[in-house]
Amino acid sequence: MSDFTIGESEFLLDGEPFRILSGALHYFRVHPESWADRIEKARLMGLNTIETYVPWNAHSPQRGVFDTEGMLDLGRFLRQVAEAGMYAIVRPGPYICGEWDNGGLPAWLFREPGVGIRRYERRYLAAVEEYLQQVLRIVRPLQVDQGGPVLLVQVENEYGAFGDDQTYLKALVEVTRGAGISVPLVTVDQPVPDMLEAGGLDGVLRTGSFGSRSAERLRTLRDHQPTGPLMCMEFWDGWFDQWGGPHHTTGVEEAAAELDSLLASGASVNIYMFHGGTNFGLTSGANDKGVYRPTVTSYDYDAPLDEAGNPTAKYHAFREVISRYAPVPDTVPSPAAPAPEYCVTLGEPVRLLADPGLWGGWSDHDSLPSLDDLGARLALFRTDLDVEGPAVLSVGEVRDRALVFLDGDPVGVLDREHHDRAIMLPRGRGRLELVVEDQGRVNYGPRIGESKGLVGPVRLGTQPLTDWSVCVIDLDLVPRLWDSVSADDPGPGPTAWRATFTADQAADHFLRTDAWGKGFAWVNGFCLGRYWRRGPQETLFVPGPVVQAGHNELVMLELDTLADPAACFVSGPALGPLEL
Repeated sequence: MSDFTIGESEFLLDGEPFRILSGALHYFRVHPESWADRIEKARLMGLNTIETYVPWNAHSPQRGVFDTEGMLDLGRFLRQVAEAGMYAIVRPGPYICGEWDNGGLPAWLFREPGVGIRRYERRYLAAVEEYLQQVLRIVRPLQVDQGGPVLLVQVENEYGAFGDDQTYLKALVEVTRGAGISVPLVTVDQPVPDMLEAGGLDGVLRTGSFGSRSAERLRTLRDHQPTGPLMCMEFWDGWFDQWGGPHHTTGVEEAAAELDSLLASGASVNIYMFHGGTNFGLTSGANDKGVYRPTVTSYDYDAPLDEAGNPTAKYHAFREVISRYAPVPDTVPSPAAPAPEYCVTLGEPVRLLADPGLWGGWSDHDSLPSLDDLGARLALFRTDLDVEGPAVLSVGEVRDRALVFLDGDPVGVLDREHHDRAIMLPRGRGRLELVVEDQGRVNYGPRIGESKGLVGPVRLGTQPLTDWSVCVIDLDLVPRLWDSVSADDPGPGPTAWRATFTADQAADHFLRTDAWGKGFAWVNGFCLGRYWRRGPQETLFVPGPVVQAGHNELVMLELDTLADPAACFVSGPALGPLEL
């Protein structure tokens, strides 16, 4: 057991000055069989601490549920940090941002009208307390004063960019302390005076988030934190990507120079990210500052370890900088070998529109329900039309993408990013089908928590459409479709395909996707995430622990058009052009 406290100008570990050299590593973005490898590589870079967010919505997809299996086993992750001889920082939110779906807030929070998100409001705080009690029950025995690795726990996240409800922040501190957390608490905000004041709390250490002008930012932080250690809780060494944009990188020399400036000041640091990992499944978020921009599947972040956990030039540059201020191990990680390269043929197509009931359950509705009402991320909406001649189909708002079919034939796409609200149908009679996709919930700003699906009335001309049949598509069922259905002929509409491939060993793979349209892919039932031809991302990372030596199965759900029914694995990642 150790004593970790906040001194007059430094952190103190058992009474001695201690500088935190931390790296962000999100357990929920890395396969659990790879955690130990990534933690060890952090140690070899010279870091002494690992930081992680905790995603409320992943642990609690429904209220009353708190899942800690597999990639969500926070306790196992923290114990592995300790086994590596390192310390930990836990940032449970409840809001985390992190380019994560809904900023980590569960969608079910928003279903009760008037719930006061991220403020002092009874119903919201009751849900937050339930969540924090569950998280901190795991963290409590793993604090440094209990013999564990956890040095710090963060309260909220960049709250000054959102609100200024000090009563709310105080309530979070009370819940945290009441749950048995005795290590120091911190807040984090961008080093802007208004944000530091609104998001900070007296008695709780303020920290900053920035990636440039370190000396200036630290001076601003010191103005609002007169005593105690200075710390950059998020030293941004890269950035995230959005579909349709470029792949973001930062210069290695420039990033290393900023880290050097930060450490020369005597400050502690958490490098965000040390290793970004992957937004597996449907976990990536989005931004909407007038234009909706969903985040890609890769969370490579141009970090010292790339998406597959391999050291980059930035790793070695940061290691050299750290060696000027702290001892670093003599050993460095070995360079990665190229991943296996081969192609397989995709076959056995199963079309959604041919028999949607095989993909999920039907329900009938007088008016159009939202995806939230249905608990769905992808759904088929069907109704019959009976109007003379061509007609305009209009929607109040599309969140986020709707494929439009008439009598099984594709008509077009309504896309939120383009602010699409209407489409011309060639005729007003027939079976109208809309395949509606949630592309990721906004994770930053005032549009957090908004409902998904088709919002507002759906009209044909001036008449509202009613009498809808809806099939919720169970994405977990897609890899198992062939257990109950025979293959179909390729045709219009979303189509599932599958292939088998043989691997010599359980090794990382990179699945090329730029020749496909838009959809999702699975290997051995594990959802790799979304792909989209518009890029920038052109490969999906397949973690080695998902691959088996010998026979493996690849499944993909193509929502648009598959020009060539083939799947190719390539030697390394392709994350797209640096400028458009």
